[in-house]
Amino acid sequence: MKLSYFTMPLHPITRDYSTTLAEDRAAILLADSLGFHEAFVGEHVTDKAETITSCLIFLASLAYHTKQIRLGSGTINLPNSHPAAVAAQVAMVDHMLAGRFILGISPGGLRSDAEVFGNLDRDRKAMFHEAIAQVLAIWDGEAPYDLKGEFWEVTTRRTMDLEIGQGAILGPLQKPHPPIVVACMSPYSDSVSNAASHGWSIISANFLQPAWVRTHWDKLLEGWAESGREPDVGQWRVAKSIFVAEDEKTARAYAMDPDGPYGNYYRSLMRKLIGNGRPDLFKNRRDMPDAEVTHEFVMNSLVICGTPEQVTEQILALREEVGAFGTLVYAGHDWADVQLSRRSMELMAEEVMPAVNRQLGE
Repeated sequence: MKLSYFTMPLHPITRDYSTTLAEDRAAILLADSLGFHEAFVGEHVTDKAETITSCLIFLASLAYHTKQIRLGSGTINLPNSHPAAVAAQVAMVDHMLAGRFILGISPGGLRSDAEVFGNLDRDRKAMFHEAIAQVLAIWDGEAPYDLKGEFWEVTTRRTMDLEIGQGAILGPLQKPHPPIVVACMSPYSDSVSNAASHGWSIISANFLQPAWVRTHWDKLLEGWAESGREPDVGQWRVAKSIFVAEDEKTARAYAMDPDGPYGNYYRSLMRKLIGNGRPDLFKNRRDMPDAEVTHEFVMNSLVICGTPEQVTEQILALREEVGAFGTLVYAGHDWADVQLSRRSMELMAEEVMPAVNRQLGE
């Protein structure tokens, strides 16, 4: 099992913006030094808690300061940008990273972002599918492109002068394109089967109950079968909120504090997602009453914490419950205590994952 990293990020809105940007950067630099396989960074434009407004700009700041880690957009919210801009900017970042880029994409889940970009009442899934199709067509095609869809048009026919390079969009280093991953947050999600049918991989969200994460494997199998592809557990990443400490008391005090960084994270997500009519994401059975979806229940059912030995056991139990996913994605949280947060990542890489893989190899 590989170890990956994902940060939305989400910080208390009272924290200094410059400080949290530096902190988010430091976490990925640490992940790189510890041998994490990948790191994904989210983006939102209209949120004072989720503060990275362009994952591509943020990842570009890390391009020449990381050594081995693959860096991914987690995700580019495609309805909010023109496909030509996405194609050009992703290509540039892929070259800056010497081919270490992973293209994470989604329709975008934050309603205030959708509103500010004029998409709140539009079919964002249809926009998503059109956008990625046009991005791939740009990379696979040649100027003047001449792409016309319901939402966007791409052409340089009237202005191109290819003798001097004008009118052409540069392509990515990886051919035919960087690997594509889709973040999936719904039970029985058709986004999972659609991704699998295209040969893309998925990340199952860390705020989705394990009972629903398990449904993603069935949807992956469905998508692979539809497209005649062989099943590949390496295409399935499962994200979890994890905190590791030298002793159980410290781990639980930090990770389970309702007003701590993990508690603040889930309180914010619950307000956003339940307010958007999605309490089902936090339930562990379909008939669970909404009133039982409390902050305490969500924390107890979704956060993995403890000593390295305890966390190892919990990860193996998770894998037994949901299926044999290929990559465990460690979800980044605010560094309320820098020393404890860094130590958790160190213990995760140096003690927990080796122990997990020893057990899996037996």
